[in-house]
Amino acid sequence: QVQLAESGGGLVQAGESLKLSCLASGKTWTIGGMAWYRQTPGKERELVARITRGGVPREFGDFVKGRFTIRRDNTKNTVDLQMNNLTREETAVYSCNAQAQELDCWGQGTQVTVST
Repeated sequence: QVQLAESGGGLVQAGESLKLSCLASGKTWTIGGMAWYRQTPGKERELVARITRGGVPREFGDFVKGRFTIRRDNTKNTVDLQMNNLTREETAVYSCNAQAQELDCWGQGTQVTVST
C-alpha cells in the first residue's frame, strides 16, 4: 500500500503564498499520477492540480489561472504545490492523491486558511 502525508498548511493573509508538500511512503514504485485536491465544508472536493508519473503538470482547476505550480521529485517521493496570491475563498483542506495501480490513495489533508 501507499501512504501519503501532507504538510505545509497554515494561516496566511490574502495575497500571500504557501507551499504544500506531500510525502509518499510504502509501495511508492506503484504510484502513477498524483494530484492535489481541496474541499471546503458543504462543497464537493475539487481538483487543484495533477501531475504525471514523469513530472509533467497535466491539469489545473479553472480557478488557478497561473498562480499555482505543481512539481514532483520521484527520488524523494514528494509532490509539492506552490500557491501564490491566495484568496480568502481558497480556505480549504488540501489533500494529496496518488494513483497506485488500481488503488486511489489519499492523505489526511492539511488545512489552509486565508484571512483578509
